[in-house]
Amino acid sequence: MLAFRKVRRKLRMGTICSPNPGGTKTPEVCNADWMASLPPRLHHVPLSNLAIPGSHDSFSYWVDEKSPVGPDQTPAIKRLARISFVKKVMKKWSVTQNLTFREQLDAGIRYFDLRVSSKPGDADQEIYFIHGLFGIRVWDGLMEIDSFLTQHPQEIVFLDFNHFYAMDEAHHKRLILRIQEAFGSKLCSACSVESMTLQTLWEKKCQVLIFYHCPFYKQYPFLWPGKKIPAPWANTTSVRKLILFLETTLSERSPRGSFHVSQAILTPRVKTIARGLVGGLKNTLVHRNLPAILDWVKTQKPGAMGVNIITSDFVDLVDFATTVIELNDLLQEDRALAKC
Repeated sequence: MLAFRKVRRKLRMGTICSPNPGGTKTPEVCNADWMASLPPRLHHVPLSNLAIPGSHDSFSYWVDEKSPVGPDQTPAIKRLARISFVKKVMKKWSVTQNLTFREQLDAGIRYFDLRVSSKPGDADQEIYFIHGLFGIRVWDGLMEIDSFLTQHPQEIVFLDFNHFYAMDEAHHKRLILRIQEAFGSKLCSACSVESMTLQTLWEKKCQVLIFYHCPFYKQYPFLWPGKKIPAPWANTTSVRKLILFLETTLSERSPRGSFHVSQAILTPRVKTIARGLVGGLKNTLVHRNLPAILDWVKTQKPGAMGVNIITSDFVDLVDFATTVIELNDLLQEDRALAKC
């Protein structure tokens, strides 16, 4: 019966995404409308109890090796980066995704991990995504996300602005204004986490939850405080230690009052980078370990004390998003059993 429901849902959602306007590649399996396709019973479940796929350093599918090294790097790295080869190496370790925002959305990703910075010497106060090297302008990324949401009015996204670099008050005001301009009435005001269900958001025509890990959130009703979406970080290269950490932090998760992010990611050490200098993050650390991480995901269950948002590097290397989405079938089963 469970297998039948999965097949039926995939038929409703479609297996191939429509071509992107920019002509870029699309994921093989399309989950562009997976929230809209959930069974009606799950429309009233708090979003904090659903299983939601997310990406780590979501914007890093493109970084500019010709730009200055970002202010998130140490002075020693900045000095080394004067050598052109060093920036090429940095790029291999800064990129954590293959898919653009639109492609991630089509694949089913609904949580985005965002780190932003001003650029030294940039007179117009423009804000960019950053991970060692500068990525695209934040405005361009927001517009790409908004375009998808306009075409898919029942899909909800979490935008988690959790690191800010070289930003003063004027930069923050500019960024927040950009967020308002991009999403307008789609923005969801901060309120009780438990009241956030698909049904309530659909009724309000809200699609975007913005989390802002900076005191400026207090000045704007549509900015959620960072404490509402904790994302504990294992900071390890060991899959065994990562899984132990994920299990421990899940067991300590607060049952009410916040969302929860399980960062199913491995973090390179200096010696990891030195050993795999040319291979980069994907070939050295992620590619061989991601199947084991996905196996852990398959054993999870969503709910008040279960998984909520799960993030990964290179979400397209395995069937990550679909695996996370299908965990919600377990909630459907629980409700069916409770009715018997």
